[in-house]
Amino acid sequence: MMSLQSALIGYLLSLLFRQRLTPQENVVLQTTAVATGTMPLAAGFVGIIPALGLLDPSKDGIAPLELTWLQGVGWSLAVAFFGVLLAPPIRKQVIIKEQLAFPSGTATAQLISVLHRKPPPTAALRNRRGYSPLSADGNNREDYQSIPSAAPEDSRLGHIETHNDDEADIADAKKREEVQQEGWSMLGYSFAASAALTLAAYFFPVVFAIPLFGSYLAQEWLWNFTPSLSYVGQGIIMGFPTTLSMSLGMVVGWAVLSPLSKRLGWAPGPVGDMSTGARGWILWISLAIMCADSLVSLLPIVYESIEKVVGRKISEDGFEPEDEETETMDRLVPIKWVIWGSGGAVVFGTVLVWAVFGSEGIKPWATVIGFGLGGLLSLLGVRALGETDLNPVSGLGKISQLLFAVIQPGNIVANIIAGGVAEAGAQQAGDLMQDLKTGHLIGASPRAQFYGQLLGSALSVLVTTSAYSLYQRAYPIPGPNFPAPTAYVWLSLARLLRDKQLPLKSGEFMIIFALLAALNAGLKIRATNRGQWWAKWIPSGIAFAVGFLNTPSFSLARLVGGIVEYVYNRRKGQQKGGSGIRLIVIASGFVLGEGTFSIVSLVLKTSGVGIASCWGCAKGSCPGC
Repeated sequence: MMSLQSALIGYLLSLLFRQRLTPQENVVLQTTAVATGTMPLAAGFVGIIPALGLLDPSKDGIAPLELTWLQGVGWSLAVAFFGVLLAPPIRKQVIIKEQLAFPSGTATAQLISVLHRKPPPTAALRNRRGYSPLSADGNNREDYQSIPSAAPEDSRLGHIETHNDDEADIADAKKREEVQQEGWSMLGYSFAASAALTLAAYFFPVVFAIPLFGSYLAQEWLWNFTPSLSYVGQGIIMGFPTTLSMSLGMVVGWAVLSPLSKRLGWAPGPVGDMSTGARGWILWISLAIMCADSLVSLLPIVYESIEKVVGRKISEDGFEPEDEETETMDRLVPIKWVIWGSGGAVVFGTVLVWAVFGSEGIKPWATVIGFGLGGLLSLLGVRALGETDLNPVSGLGKISQLLFAVIQPGNIVANIIAGGVAEAGAQQAGDLMQDLKTGHLIGASPRAQFYGQLLGSALSVLVTTSAYSLYQRAYPIPGPNFPAPTAYVWLSLARLLRDKQLPLKSGEFMIIFALLAALNAGLKIRATNRGQWWAKWIPSGIAFAVGFLNTPSFSLARLVGGIVEYVYNRRKGQQKGGSGIRLIVIASGFVLGEGTFSIVSLVLKTSGVGIASCWGCAKGSCPGC
């Protein structure tokens, strides 16, 4: 999550100082930044917490649970560290022995190598040197080197490799110089454009709710266009295949199934109503697609994991024939830390969950089971992330919900919290493993990255809780500005597992789309394993389902970003000079600009500064009008 952007911005900021970051320090910086940014997802502030606020006494027998700031801090602390401790023990297996790809982690390593004028990273096994004291002037900060496992046997090949390396170094140097010269200006311009558009949308809401397809479709069927540059930047980062999958889901969900369910009386309420409207009806189809896709995607990983454990080759003395670890002990996370830390995190988390939710929430013994299940599911999530660059945390959370429907039947709060605990562990373990892959390729210390993850997670507890509390005071969550669609997914599945009752005719469509999603996922896995070039164009089941979950405005702007990424890379991707880095810089500026000035909008909202005009807004389509 945001590893590329964190590494890039960290490097640009280091240019302001006389003592610049080394590549290894940049890895630790981006690891810390990613840990800080992960907490809103890991702690469920975009899903679990809003879902608890949607509880209805007439349906659920319990009033909505609105966490205070202190309770939010307690819940965040409960899940902040367990996932961090899950990654170090399996690092050697998935990164060194199996050498899983972890595409985003590898891409971040490649970016860092270009920025810092280093040779392209390689996954070849190399032994590391341990720590050594700094010289008085600190000049040996760049002296860390990996010791090659073997020298080239053919001197002529060595000469050719050296010549090629020189050419690569020259190309990398040009890229680095261009980033230094153009990076700040591109980042500044894109930041300013996104910030200005965000501020304009606050005073003139129609800017982010353009009735592109006419007022009727905007008002009655929620077909608006939000030209958010942040959305465009996210689409650039996500890539064209993913945004195309999302848009395909948008068309099927909102242009086909939504009108169908409305016209045939299956969802008679207003289209945007999550209880009686078409949006609530297609939510169930989306849920079926996500569960089926996640299950099929996890099956081969489970099979491979069992096969590796059962079929592992053991030498005659009962131990593995050799230790392939490349790091020295002073750079690794000691197993004692993992054991004691995990035990402490479970006890600490269980106590905090009980303190926050009390007797109406999840039982302490059930929380312990939730942590254990989260640990097991995180292993599957890490392997999926390493092979596909997708951490199926939503599917893993649903698995936990299914189990807790048996352990604590009828308890919706326990069901949601248990899923949240499992999702948090998988989210954090996956993010750290992605960063550990980057560190392995660049030569950063796993222990230093571990410290960075702990620090980032601890700091984010306060930042995330405070930010959520401020936004909640200014805007309804879920609401027009922050729809939080996954909150409805969590709550709807919990209700389904309790009541075993679906909206009219939704069950049949759930079965049909689940089967199609399973077949699609199987085909995608098979094509990917065989290295077929067209595998990336097979729709992603999760992205397809997200197109159902969100209104069309969410997907359309991201599709624009995906198209920009595709066209740009088709035309300039093969050229030297860092064209790919330029696109990352611009996309990062778009995301940062809107993110920063959304805080300005928040201050204006809480200060009582109203909008300037509702001109152009279709009825009910513009927040605040």
